Amino acid sequence: MKKSRFHINVMNKIINKDYENKEVIEKVVGDQMFQDEHHYALQYSGISRSRFYFKIYRGYAVAYWKLLMTLLFKRCYFGTFNGEFGNFLSYVLPFLSYLHSKKVKIYYCGLDLYAPFMVDEQGKSIIHEFVKLPDFFKEVTPNTNDSTDLPSLHKDIINKFDERARNSIYPFWNMNDNYFYWFIYRVWIVKGGPFMKTVQLNKLYKTKEENSVVVFPRAKKDKGGIAPNYGEPWDYLELIDSIKGYFDKVYVLGHPAMSLPIKSYENVEVLISDNNYNLLEKCSNSKLIITQHSGTKYLGEYLNTQVLVIHKGTLPITGMLFNMVYNYYIGTRFNLHFAFSIEEIKKYCQKFKNKI
Repeated sequence: MKKSRFHINVMNKIINKDYENKEVIEKVVGDQMFQDEHHYALQYSGISRSRFYFKIYRGYAVAYWKLLMTLLFKRCYFGTFNGEFGNFLSYVLPFLSYLHSKKVKIYYCGLDLYAPFMVDEQGKSIIHEFVKLPDFFKEVTPNTNDSTDLPSLHKDIINKFDERARNSIYPFWNMNDNYFYWFIYRVWIVKGGPFMKTVQLNKLYKTKEENSVVVFPRAKKDKGGIAPNYGEPWDYLELIDSIKGYFDKVYVLGHPAMSLPIKSYENVEVLISDNNYNLLEKCSNSKLIITQHSGTKYLGEYLNTQVLVIHKGTLPITGMLFNMVYNYYIGTRFNLHFAFSIEEIKKYCQKFKNKI
């Protein structure tokens, strides 16, 4: 399978980023391609492939023009973003932070749930005007940034924002255009620039040094069961019991709609809620974040915390190369580490015992 030049270059950067075990990374990634136009073009041939490439490159040109106008006007509309946590941390927040660093006033429509992340290191909002969407995760499971199944209240807010943005003279980054969002925008921000900036949120949210670990007991499923990129389910009580002796505190975090129900005991404090201020503080204070392959793995670069990605099941991990590319461009403070069994998790956590 022929790889693009971008794929080869970025893969070399990832593999050579001082990983302790490069063989593990190669197994985790396997023979996956970076999901850009070259990846999707494989489903076409002849004139159909040429038309596909034309549409993609026309979209990239539109994105460059939109960025130029945004930087000239110093204002833009962006939205609506109502999608998954990983999409927000990798595709949305870095670009908004980049625009803010260029002194662009952003009119934004998106989930109020993510507001604690949308600040600079002094706690000042990076958004000029925030049209907020209430949390709907208990009613509808987020799917990338698809708004098809949203409650009527949310659709009304989105429609009003879209109408206002289209009638404005300022550029409109329309995330409700699913083709633009998925095939153009999310690839363009890394290949076209990268147009990304990472704010070190730990400078704002860290409150103390603590020998603690954060565990995200993810329970999200796709329509056919466990999604392949998450792997098979873990026994999180067994996992927590196996590592709680190495830390003064084990924090169990996550959104109620996405997490397994676990109760606090001994030095295990369960703080499963939609309070992301609390999440940011506990992750900033902790030495380690343990999570399955999900958007939470990006938190380490924002909060100066090592991340251990746990995976049970066959390798490679679906979508891991694409995600590691974004993790690379979000920051290079830490390598992602991986564990594939309770014993490997225990062995990794032993190094943190009594460490402040």
